[in-house]
Amino acid sequence: MGPGTDNQRKKHGIIMKNMKPKKAKTAKATTRESVRLRKIIDRYRKSRGALIPVLQEAQAALGYLSAQTIEAIAQGLGLPASQVYGVATFYTQFRLKPVGRHLIRVCHGTACHVGGANSISEALEEALGIKDGQTTLDGKFTLESVACLGCCSLAPVMMIDNETYGRLTKESAARALKDF
Repeated sequence: MGPGTDNQRKKHGIIMKNMKPKKAKTAKATTRESVRLRKIIDRYRKSRGALIPVLQEAQAALGYLSAQTIEAIAQGLGLPASQVYGVATFYTQFRLKPVGRHLIRVCHGTACHVGGANSISEALEEALGIKDGQTTLDGKFTLESVACLGCCSLAPVMMIDNETYGRLTKESAARALKDF
């Protein structure tokens, strides 16, 4: 079945055997996404070692890597789906589930950890009513802990989409959500 345990596959919402296409909201959206994915794959089809760039571009274009996307990439690049899935689950940059309209990333690197990253995450979890790795029911926010955002001098720090918030307190982190 390929890399990853059954629990990892369940956690990410992908089971490689018996993959069934997810119902699309509209056929037009599915067609548009298929065309975008096909163009990405076609650019790399003859390149050795193209899997990671294809996964990166597919995720940037589609928002996440669905089971159908993984299967299409595998077929397009002539690779086993288990290999594509293994790479997608090995690197934390890849998402196998849709994320909310706004992605909140809380840094838990050394400086942020010492500066109170755990309390920032807890405050956000309480304010949003979700846990790390989850998306709010309305699809507005996804909360994600990351190893480092590279803003150590601003610790503790989080990013909402591409906006950086530094020197956070529990209160200022929760207040930042109101900007969205």
